[in-house]
Order: sequence, then structure tokens, then C-alpha cells
Amino acid sequence: MTFLQRLRPGHAPALLAFEQENRGYFAASVPDRGDPYFEHFDARHAELLAEQEAGLHHFHVLTDAAGSVLGRVNLVDVAAGRAELGYRIAERAAGRGLATSAVRAVCSLAYTGYGLRELRAVTTLDNHGSLAVLARTGFVRAGKAFPGGRPGLAWTRRLGPEDG
Repeated sequence: MTFLQRLRPGHAPALLAFEQENRGYFAASVPDRGDPYFEHFDARHAELLAEQEAGLHHFHVLTDAAGSVLGRVNLVDVAAGRAELGYRIAERAAGRGLATSAVRAVCSLAYTGYGLRELRAVTTLDNHGSLAVLARTGFVRAGKAFPGGRPGLAWTRRLGPEDG
């Protein structure tokens, strides 16, 4: 069983462990966060929580019953009813449909809880799992993108009552 939770201060140790354990796995498909992210994790976590409190972003963790972080699903740069979706799932949990179910849950939450009406996302062309998740969850291609300087695609998804 998994739980999608809004990010809070107590998630910091499990979230750091998740990021450290999966650093190499993530770097294969998305730009690496860099050493400063890990060296100053606690300060950055506090900054993100303050930005969330201000309504600039909505951060979520996907945990197992023991509280171990299996993934994160974030809505960033919230403005004018829109936000950018980002997500990552632990290597040990990949391929089980967790990203798809978590993205669907966040789409619903974005509409009903945060009042958003459109989400954007980008992914690299070689991130086949992410391309499939976006297509399965109702995103449509919106053009070319270059996340981290790599060839990719931009996607959009309108939110509405069907997400409620």
C-alpha cells in the first residue's frame, strides 16, 4: 500500500535517503541535482516548505506503509491556475504503475484542492517510462523541449470536473 502525502518537515530524513539511494538512477534520465543539493539538504528542504506555504509550489511524497519514500510528485511554479508537474519514482519501485497512479492522484488534487486548471510537464525523449506515464494520464504533446539541454517534449493537460 502506498500513500500520497503533502510534503512536511518530518519527511526530510526519508526524502534525503530516497534522493541519495536513487541519485545514479535518476541521473540516467534527468539532470543530476548536484552535490550542493545533498550538502545543504536541510536548508533547501526548509526553503521549499516555506515556498509551499506561500502557495508557490505543492510538493508531495509517495510513501510505503513504513514511511519510506518511493517517489515524489511536485507541482511547481504555480501561477494563474497553472503549474508544472514533476515526478520521480525510486528504482526499486519502478515498473509497478506507481508513477501513473500518483500522477492521476495529483491531477485530481490539483483541480479539487489547489484550484489549478492546467498542468505542464517536460521529459527527455529517452525517458520512455515518463513518456508513457504522461500519455496514460491524459497529457498531450505540446512541442519540443530541451530539459537539461537534452532533446525532449513538452506536454500539457487541462484539468476539469472529471478530475474531481
